[in-house]
Amino acid sequence: MMVPVKHMEESLNFFHEKFKVYPIWLCPFRVFNRPGLLKIHSNAESEAYVNIGLYGIAKTKGYEAVKSTRRFEQFVIEHQGFQMLYADIYSSEEEFRQMYDHTLYDKMRDTLPHCKEAFPVLFGKVNKKARR
Repeated sequence: MMVPVKHMEESLNFFHEKFKVYPIWLCPFRVFNRPGLLKIHSNAESEAYVNIGLYGIAKTKGYEAVKSTRRFEQFVIEHQGFQMLYADIYSSEEEFRQMYDHTLYDKMRDTLPHCKEAFPVLFGKVNKKARR
């Protein structure tokens, strides 16, 4: 997931409490406030984010992959972050659209002839349930 740097400590504590997975990947990232890119929730030109990746098997009692990932995705949305697309995604399409700015994407799909018939929506490519 990627969250604003201001939420990094809380995010790390959340991961430890809910998953206890190590090692943790931390990669700083500058997100620019431009349509069609990742959606930041301020009027600033850019904002510092950190990509936090977990590698391993959860060691918390009662861990269930889908249920735990949904809880994780909700945390990400509440903290104005993004679920990274290299991971399994179980969010709804509405939640996915909250994370990612679809302004230019929607405009292109509406503008290009036959685009909607030829190509599934992006959400269908990243969400397992939507692919079935």
